[in-house]
Amino acid sequence: MKLAGWINTAKRIAPLAWPVFIGQVAVLAFGTIDTLMAARASPDDLAALAIGGATYITVFIALMGVVLGVSPLAGQLFGAGKLQECGAQLHQAAWLALIAAVPGCLLLAFPQPILALAQPSAAVAERAAAHLAGLAVALPFALLFTAFRGFNNAVSRPKIVMVLQIAALALKLPLTAWFVFGSDLPWGGALAPMGAAGCGRATAVCMVLQASLAAWCIRHDPFYAPFGLQGRWPGPDWQRLRALARLGIPIGASIWIEILGFSSMAFFISRFGTTPMAAHQIALNLVSTIFMMPLSIGNAASTLVAQRIGAGDLADARRVGWQALEIGLALATAVGLAVLLLREPLLRLYTPDPAVIAAAMPLLAWVVVFHVADAGQTVAAFVLRAWRITLVPLLIYVVALWGVGLAGGYVLAFDSFGVSPADLHGATGYWSAATAGLAVAASAMGIFLSRMLARQRLSQATAAS
Repeated sequence: MKLAGWINTAKRIAPLAWPVFIGQVAVLAFGTIDTLMAARASPDDLAALAIGGATYITVFIALMGVVLGVSPLAGQLFGAGKLQECGAQLHQAAWLALIAAVPGCLLLAFPQPILALAQPSAAVAERAAAHLAGLAVALPFALLFTAFRGFNNAVSRPKIVMVLQIAALALKLPLTAWFVFGSDLPWGGALAPMGAAGCGRATAVCMVLQASLAAWCIRHDPFYAPFGLQGRWPGPDWQRLRALARLGIPIGASIWIEILGFSSMAFFISRFGTTPMAAHQIALNLVSTIFMMPLSIGNAASTLVAQRIGAGDLADARRVGWQALEIGLALATAVGLAVLLLREPLLRLYTPDPAVIAAAMPLLAWVVVFHVADAGQTVAAFVLRAWRITLVPLLIYVVALWGVGLAGGYVLAFDSFGVSPADLHGATGYWSAATAGLAVAASAMGIFLSRMLARQRLSQATAAS
């Protein structure tokens, strides 16, 4: 019976999850391309990319979370058949994206406080600032596309998002190579090599074109007509914006806390030198790649749960949410074990440098527990968002990811109290503490979700009797 329930839920999740998975792998491939190109440019460029990339991800992911408040709201309205109201959520999510981009762009354009925290060499700091200048241009367009992505996922149409993400990736690869390494220009002259700065500029070009194509699709695809999206674009509706912000800000804060924990690792690990920093960047990129699987499952589960809530089928919403968590944990265990066994050849795909490979090997030794815990907390958080529960995950993240992960990592990595084992000094200390923090978050989130669903079942049974 249990297996039959898993299979049924998996069949419902799969059509929504696989386009999200492919699309998010395409997004992550932006970072992979940057890492591969910068690693071949110079160690300084790779270190600059790590600092600049960590800064951008910290800013973008937090603001992305705020904008993605559109997903549970639009999903519930779509499930209830209120298409015009559903479309109005995208209108306001776009305005929210533009408003949120203002402080984000300022931070990326003037990153001196962040660079002071990382304490890189002068050469690395200069290249990181140049990299971030390009990303400051990319940010508003990336957030607008986030609104488009969140809406389409909510209405069970993730394939158009995937197509646009793949198109952007197809442009990203040659453009990054061109900007990073330089080339003769077709119309004469030469483009000087830009190193890490070229990665940021290539991303900016891709984000502008991707957002423009999304706007064209909304205007011309008949699918969007019933949602009222093809007429005049209305101005800000402050009531709807406040509703989006109330849901989105805790989501953004939760994601920000999670990402800041890992970004801060990059800042502190950079103090140990270029080789540990390069090893951390490669290991983080590899782990982030396999994270796309639970992310896609969580996203699909959130869509289904929100739609069933809107349709009034709470029993099915509970069943789908919990079984999606079980499926995510099972797949994460299998993937984590595979990466652990194949970690050395995987690392060789990133770099031929034996020193960097040796430094990255112990980091990936934590991958099984790390990935399973990450999958658990991710799917659970997405399911809770579908129920419009966002404050509890935020509190859990503060305690688990900052208290256990970030603070614990600092104590272990720098041996603050003189008791940290030698094997846990440096980057390995941060990775071990981050794994423990994710495990705490996954356990707490799963327990809360289980109890919430049990209370709902009891309440519904009592009302029925």
